[in-house]
Amino acid sequence: METTGPWTRAAAAAGLLKGGRARPSVFAQMSARALAHDALNLGQGFPDDPPPVAVAEAAIEAIRQGRNQYPPGIGEAGLREAIAEHQSRFYGLSWDPADEVLVTTGATEALAATILALVEPGDEVITLEPFYDQYAAIIALAGGIHRTVPVTSSTDAGSGDLVLDVSPEALRGAFSERTRLVLVNTPHNPTGMMLPAESLQAIVDEAVRHDALIATDEVYEHLTFGAAHQPIAALPGAQDRTVSISSAGKTFSVTGWKIGWITARAELITAITGVKQWLTYSSGAPFQPAVAVGLGMPRSAFQELAADLRERRDLLTDGLREIGFRVSVPAAGYFTVADAGPLGEPAADALAERLPTEAGVVAIPLSAFYRDGDAGEASAYLRMAFCKSRATIEQALEQLDAWATPRR
Repeated sequence: METTGPWTRAAAAAGLLKGGRARPSVFAQMSARALAHDALNLGQGFPDDPPPVAVAEAAIEAIRQGRNQYPPGIGEAGLREAIAEHQSRFYGLSWDPADEVLVTTGATEALAATILALVEPGDEVITLEPFYDQYAAIIALAGGIHRTVPVTSSTDAGSGDLVLDVSPEALRGAFSERTRLVLVNTPHNPTGMMLPAESLQAIVDEAVRHDALIATDEVYEHLTFGAAHQPIAALPGAQDRTVSISSAGKTFSVTGWKIGWITARAELITAITGVKQWLTYSSGAPFQPAVAVGLGMPRSAFQELAADLRERRDLLTDGLREIGFRVSVPAAGYFTVADAGPLGEPAADALAERLPTEAGVVAIPLSAFYRDGDAGEASAYLRMAFCKSRATIEQALEQLDAWATPRR
């Protein structure tokens, strides 16, 4: 029996259909290969670190206190208040925790509920490309039309490193009279790039001109290695039309807790809640007070988390450069992009299949973040995670160096 419907469009858009059958995402596939071959997993972005002690202890105490049943669907009041206070303290944004803050089951659910609530069939939704794979799937599920703006690459004349960029003119040119939503992911996954103020302002200007909404994916907001994150909602003219999305998973190394949140004007929160209540209804009760504790940590604690991650970024990128990869130096996040072309490997998708057995290392081809897997000039690029222990990164570099020696 042939089965079609919105889920089929979504699965196809995410590259999860093969021969008419569903298959796991590239992240699940490569993590399975890591287990099967006892390979070091630099593919999937889950950290080796424990959460901050205060955050972990708050979760344990909440469980002991019996906070294990359904919390309110919109989130516990204490967490919503902590989110609003965090937005004010770091970005000067004022939100009413009563009706302008919504707690979600991670940023993934927040993005799904937002797109499904705000996009009608035939509406256009703009993202960068490459993009986090969920975007295409949920846009398709909503019946939207996915428009993309390419991230371009060049070589730094001094260092020889890979430089990634997005043209403000290309951003402006992606808008049309049918644009309903622009999904802004900065800091960016998979590249670690941060959109500069000029690009963010171009998005706001065009959203105002076309009466479009803006949704953001800001899950790496505190893991920046130079300039601080600039939320688009803080720009003039943006707050009233922006749905800002973030989560605790990346910042506090608790990706399995799945606690995210949305801040937006009340009418947008109402529309999104109308969808969210039919997805998960509510999210991890004992983790919500723990995340509230984390959001209340002093600014110095967030800076220490980012500084530690920066050291591991440098460990990985310096090592990959010495091996012979052309690398990007990400401004934020968990990942670096490594070009295997200089090592005689023009097809990163094929290389990623071989690396677990040839080098004992798992990486993700950047083509997994492109529609139809067509990465064009990025076809030789791998995404590698540095949110791992130093011992794991060092061992991976040693194994990659041994693998690459005959190729140099």
